[in-house]
Amino acid sequence: MVATRRHPQEYPDPDASPASKSVSRPSTPTTTSKQRSINTSSRPTKPEWSHTPSNLTLIWLAISLPLVVWDTGYVLLRPYSMPGGALHKPIWSPYKLYGEVDMGYGFKAYNEGSGWTGAQGLVNGLETTAYSVYLYIVYSYGEPEPRQGSGAPDKSVMGQFRALSESRTVYGKMAGYASLLAFSTATVTFWKTILYWLIELFSGFDNIGHNSFVRLFFVFIIPNIAWIIVPGYMIYVFGVEILEGLEIATRTKSSR
Repeated sequence: MVATRRHPQEYPDPDASPASKSVSRPSTPTTTSKQRSINTSSRPTKPEWSHTPSNLTLIWLAISLPLVVWDTGYVLLRPYSMPGGALHKPIWSPYKLYGEVDMGYGFKAYNEGSGWTGAQGLVNGLETTAYSVYLYIVYSYGEPEPRQGSGAPDKSVMGQFRALSESRTVYGKMAGYASLLAFSTATVTFWKTILYWLIELFSGFDNIGHNSFVRLFFVFIIPNIAWIIVPGYMIYVFGVEILEGLEIATRTKSSR
């Protein structure tokens, strides 16, 4: 009785007319129904595959692709690009030293008619084309986002170049194409480089065994090992992304 007097709004008035009851009740359900319809319409009808490349991947491609084009040009234009050739200076002058350290790039392999150097150079060209298509997809179909990009320097220290630290995301079918293309191409890059080293191992270091360790380390190992480490990282990142996309697709199909 006391509670009823203090909080009469919690209990309906037994003396109220049927008309007043019908007016006071539907207000809250009507508002809830509108909110529910708005919330439902704002949700995506199904999960969408998205791809956000790490900035480390983009920086690596920006650095490595020009170097690979340079290397491919040297290999496919031999002997004109070799020391004494009409095209050697100034574009391929550094290959004089490298051809002395790795004789697979020097006169030894060329005079012996070794096909490996030319074959891997051709594959380099195909990889470069595939990576270029990947970058085209990212920058043509990707949407820039202000959030911090994975593998990128902190935006607070980038100043006017802070856009390089932001993410870029591709959605839908093009995201799937980009992920698959980058994964498969990085796999080729990784295992081709591993194969290059294995050929040296199983041939008794035929092309590089004449070097001192210091010379081999700075001229051969350091420049080439990057093409194992970074593509290996890319294989992992894109592989995880593809598995997540397949998991989403499986859940969507099973929920139908």
